[in-house]
Amino acid sequence: MSQIIVEKNSRIFKKDNKQFFYLADTCWSAFTNITLEEWEYYLNLRKTQGFNVIQINILPQWDASGTELNYYPLPCDDSFPKIFKFTEFNQEYFDRARHMCEMAKEKGFELALVVLWCNYVPNTWASKMFSKMSSNNIMPYEFIDKYIEKVNETFSDLNPIYVISGDTDFDGEDTKEYYLKAANKLRKLAPDLLQTLHIRGRLEVIPEEFIELIDFYMYQSGHNAENPAMPYLLAKNFYEKYPAKPIINSEPCYEQMGYSRNMYGRFYQFDVRRAAWMSLLSGACAGVTYGAHGIYSWHKIGKRFGLGIGEGFDSPNPWNDAVKYPGAWDYGYIKYMLDLYGIHELIPIDKIMNSTDDIRMASTRGEDKILIYVPANTNVRIDKNLSSYDIKIIDMVSKNVFIPSVEVKDEKTTIYMHSFEKDVVIVMRKK
Repeated sequence: MSQIIVEKNSRIFKKDNKQFFYLADTCWSAFTNITLEEWEYYLNLRKTQGFNVIQINILPQWDASGTELNYYPLPCDDSFPKIFKFTEFNQEYFDRARHMCEMAKEKGFELALVVLWCNYVPNTWASKMFSKMSSNNIMPYEFIDKYIEKVNETFSDLNPIYVISGDTDFDGEDTKEYYLKAANKLRKLAPDLLQTLHIRGRLEVIPEEFIELIDFYMYQSGHNAENPAMPYLLAKNFYEKYPAKPIINSEPCYEQMGYSRNMYGRFYQFDVRRAAWMSLLSGACAGVTYGAHGIYSWHKIGKRFGLGIGEGFDSPNPWNDAVKYPGAWDYGYIKYMLDLYGIHELIPIDKIMNSTDDIRMASTRGEDKILIYVPANTNVRIDKNLSSYDIKIIDMVSKNVFIPSVEVKDEKTTIYMHSFEKDVVIVMRKK
C-alpha cells in the first residue's frame, strides 16, 4: 500500500513519486457520531469535491455534538460528560473505527488520525478547564504504551498520518512528556509513518524537543475574528523560523463557525476561502484543511452542541446542511487550479507595493509562474518588471477569467483593477 512521504528539506508531500497536495476535511467526531450510511454519503460527496484526506480524532472529541449512538473506546458510566476508565478497551469501538477507515481508504482518502487531543493530557488549556468541572479524562501516564499499541494494531497498516497532539499548548513539562512518550512509542512501532502536531489556535511556537521528531508542521489560524492576519502571519513564521518541512494550515476558520469567545458573527464562504489562499501563498503550500461548523462535531437536529465551555462558539446547523456549504467547493477548486497550472511548491515573494499585507504573492521555483491573491479590489502594484508574463485574473466566486490592463514603468508593474465584486487570484505565466 503506497503512502505519503516527505523528502529531506522539502516543502511538499509526495506519493507514488508525484507531488501530493494535502486537501483535508475536518471530521473530528467520525468514530462516535456518524452512522455507516451517513459516512458513505459524506465520503462520496467529499470525493467528488476533490478532497483526499480526512482528519479524525481517534478518541471522542470533547465538544462533539450529542449522539444516539453508543460507541466509546473505554469503559464509562452514564455521566455527562463521559468519564472514562483507563483499564481495558472496547474492541467494538476500534473494530468499527477500523472499518470506517477502510471505507475511506477504498474511496482514495488518506487518513490523518489525532492520537491524544489535549483534554486527555495534563496541564493543557482543555484539561485545566475540565478539572474545574470535576470531569477530568486525563489518561494515566502508564497507560500510554498500552493505548499506543492499540492504535498501532488498529490503524498502522492503513498508512495513516499520526497527528500526535490535538489543539494543544505546551505549558507544562508533563504535557511534553506525554506527547514525547506517545510519539516515540509510535515511531518505534510504525517507523515509516508520518507524524506531526496539531497545535492550539494562533500558537506560533513548537517546543524544541519535537522539531526533529515531527515530519511536517501544522498550525491553526483558528476562529478568532479579531486576528484576520493569522493565516499568513503563522505561515510566514513557520516558513522563516523553522527547518524546512511541509507546512499546513490545519484549522483555518470553519465555514459558518461562530466567532470564538462568544463574539457575535460567523465565518462565511469568503472568509474560509481567504484564509486558504493567504496561507498557501505565505509559506504553507503543502496543502490546506477545510472545516464546516456542524461537520466536525457531526451535529444533528435536536441534539446538544458542546458543553457551554471553551471558546463559546454559536450553535451549528445539522450536518446534512453543513456538508453542502459552498466553501468546500472553493477548496476543491484550489487543488484543481494548482494541478491545472502544474504548480507544486510555492515560494513567498515580498514584492507587493500596496500599503497592505493582505495581498499575498508567491511563485514557483524559477518564477516561471506567479500567483497573487487579492481579497479586495484595487490596482495591484508590484516591485518587479512583469512584461514577460501572460497575466490573467480569476474571479474566486464565478471562476470567470479577466484580461487586465497592465503597465510597466521604471521596472515596476501595475495590474489595474478588475470588474469582479470579491476576491481574485492573479495568475502569471512566463511567455
